[in-house]
Amino acid sequence: MFFFIFSSIAGADIIGVNCHFDPTISLEAMRLMKEGLEKAGLKSHLMVQPLGYRTPDVTKQGFIDLPEFPFALEPRVCTRWEMQKYARDAYNMGIRYIGGCCGFEPYHIRAVAEELAPERGFLPEGSDKHAPWGDGLRLHTKPWVRARARRSYWEKLNPGTGRPHSASLSRPDSWGVTAGNKELIQQSEKTTDDQLKPLFDHSQE
Repeated sequence: MFFFIFSSIAGADIIGVNCHFDPTISLEAMRLMKEGLEKAGLKSHLMVQPLGYRTPDVTKQGFIDLPEFPFALEPRVCTRWEMQKYARDAYNMGIRYIGGCCGFEPYHIRAVAEELAPERGFLPEGSDKHAPWGDGLRLHTKPWVRARARRSYWEKLNPGTGRPHSASLSRPDSWGVTAGNKELIQQSEKTTDDQLKPLFDHSQE
């Protein structure tokens, strides 16, 4: 928090958070940041660019500690409807630079832009190809699918993973390695098998 206050004092035009955490965690960080700025009597433009994944089970280093990182994060991808909620919550918080980082897909960005279309004054390109909040499902042949042509259905949906034994949360590796640790020095050459062995052994502890 002191870093952001110092950044504002130092003359930063815009401050915020980027990557490593999901929209919910990122917006909570922004809430605390904004609260600190207001208590300090400071004003800055606010920005937020969270992950496109849900990460309620992360520790202080974020999604890089999750066992699914980086090649099995797909089950955590946020829905477009969750992104619309994120955009509205961010805007209502007073944030005006609203974007996304790792895991954000084009349809996520479109969802953000569509949610804020009333404020922006126009819809994003491509919005004419679909109806908002699943309204195009009115034309579906199956009646139970047509019944989903409403905002309330998609806002309340708790999607499944399709994996019978899927865990709802993961246990982050949390090796305790943070900035400044010698293990984080970027190597200029590919890690050798001998160098990897102690890492493999550590990961099985």
